[in-house]
Amino acid sequence: MKGLLKFITCGSVDDGKSTLIGHILYDAKLIYADQEKALELDSKVGSREGEIDYSLLLDGLMAEREQGITIDVAYRYFTTDNRSFIVADTPGHEEYTRNMAVGASFAELAVILIDASQGVLVQTRRHARICKLMGIRHFVFAVNKMDLADYSQERFGEIEGQIGKLKSELHLHDIKVIPLSATAGDNVTVHSERMPWYRGETLLEYLERVEIKDDDEQGFYLPVQRVCRPNHTFRGFQGQVESGKVSVGDELTILPGREKVRVKELLVGDRQSGSAEKGQPVTICLDREVDVSRGSVLVSGTDLAVYKRLTVSLLWMSDDELKVGEEYLIKLGTKTITGVVSEVKYSIDVNSGEKLRGQTVGKNVLAVVDIVTSEPVPADKFEYHRTLGELILIDRVTNMTSACGVVKELHEKSGEFSNRASFSFNGLEARGDIFEEFCYSPESFGVLKYRTVGRTYTVGDRIPVKGESYHYPDSFDIIVLRDSVSVEIRDSIITAIRPLDEYVYTGQPVVNGRGFEALVDSAESFSEFIGEYRKTDGSHKFFEKWLRFGTYRNIIFGK
Repeated sequence: MKGLLKFITCGSVDDGKSTLIGHILYDAKLIYADQEKALELDSKVGSREGEIDYSLLLDGLMAEREQGITIDVAYRYFTTDNRSFIVADTPGHEEYTRNMAVGASFAELAVILIDASQGVLVQTRRHARICKLMGIRHFVFAVNKMDLADYSQERFGEIEGQIGKLKSELHLHDIKVIPLSATAGDNVTVHSERMPWYRGETLLEYLERVEIKDDDEQGFYLPVQRVCRPNHTFRGFQGQVESGKVSVGDELTILPGREKVRVKELLVGDRQSGSAEKGQPVTICLDREVDVSRGSVLVSGTDLAVYKRLTVSLLWMSDDELKVGEEYLIKLGTKTITGVVSEVKYSIDVNSGEKLRGQTVGKNVLAVVDIVTSEPVPADKFEYHRTLGELILIDRVTNMTSACGVVKELHEKSGEFSNRASFSFNGLEARGDIFEEFCYSPESFGVLKYRTVGRTYTVGDRIPVKGESYHYPDSFDIIVLRDSVSVEIRDSIITAIRPLDEYVYTGQPVVNGRGFEALVDSAESFSEFIGEYRKTDGSHKFFEKWLRFGTYRNIIFGK
């Protein structure tokens, strides 16, 4: 018997999703006698003139039955002689796209229904995109209502062509196309005599035999869910092994701090164990006291790291539009932190796949955005480490889920950004933050760098002298004290990058590498400024005496 299969049914409104699953349960004798009797009685007062309405097995809410549509996600558990299943029946209406996304987040395979009389629709494309976004790699396109198309092989071939184009557009890999009638039962659990031209498997046969490949992720990692302290002598870190194997004596690295420790003791459940593997909930005791809390990640044999800026592909689920610069709670792995959407790179037209520019994202829209977190967080691309590559955004006021998404790109590895050169020329490199945008968060009482600049500028480049939180003159000089480099800006263009020892004060405004005004107004005061810095190595008193923050900079308040 094959292992458990978790799948989702989705498609446009009235494509027959609930009817299909209901028919599988009914035909395979997977409902109790009293359920069967109740179904027959309910069907007599429905809209099918007394014939059995299989959708009633799934549509449980009164509102669903009244409108003849699915609103909530209905989960059903059933077992055949060959396999066990969990199926999520999801809504087709655009208004309930977020409900559908919730169902897709748990599934390994998607059954997408297509009305034979209508073919591939906008909702078909939307649902296929969302399923792929949620990490589903196996698709069944069930061409339903073949009875209304006179079981036409020609019509089925036309829709197969539409699906082929969709497959190429979305880069889908493992797909299966099956013609069927959920109402009449054709090719659902038994082969249809009315479609002799189709010689493939029925839907249930395919679901029973399909192999779901579980791609191995690199190394071992365990996001810490809980610190267990039942008494003063025991301290264990609990969570589920997401990948790999861990054994007593193994050396682990703790993220975000990167301390090295060894496993002193392992418990699976309440029993001692020498090792634990993927999927097992464990308690890990370490050989020494270290700073570990919920949200930390224990790793070995992997290059997982800590980042502050992520490029994320997301589905916006809130009734309110996404606001660039607004602060949200971000749930990634077992960690919950604050962060802001710093930029909307583009949104996606669900019909054509076209990338649309603009900073506005409304409900049920797919978009690619940059997110800056308030502190470095363990993360990876979704394709490499799934649990650390999927996240949700939560509204800080309502506590409602605003978006769900996956990590596409990683930026600003912890410790890396501070060493990145902002200016470079002829072997000289200088770091700086003069073009970064900052906002103050009243909730976390901290300043967030919410729009970072990943570019390195050189002589001849035009620089941005005006942003939301800064406004510099068109001509000025930058003195990067920590790297002993001077940068000359004239008419917004870099005209020279020199060692600080070669710099000559000419009366132009002077700023430091952070964008603060240097309080110098002559060659003598500049010399005193540099001399005092070299003596004090940039103490607080030095900054208070020589630098003024508010001349060219301000802080934007978080919305």
